[in-house]
Amino acid sequence: MSEPLVVEVWGKPAGIVLREGSTFRFHAFARPFSELEGAEFNTLGHARLAAAKLQPPHVGPSSTPTSNWLS
Repeated sequence: MSEPLVVEVWGKPAGIVLREGSTFRFHAFARPFSELEGAEFNTLGHARLAAAKLQPPHVGPSSTPTSNWLS
């Protein structure tokens, strides 16, 4: 059996992948990554990309200043 490899998305664990022959099988830790449970990937990088697509980066409030001026 291969060593489990942790897949992180934006610094948080999404799941692990195990090498099974020439593929990598994904095992999710939590939502929204459970959608990938059992999925096979050709490379570890493909597994990471698939997980990242399910969890977009957190975008903070707009940096555009708001005006309190009355028209």
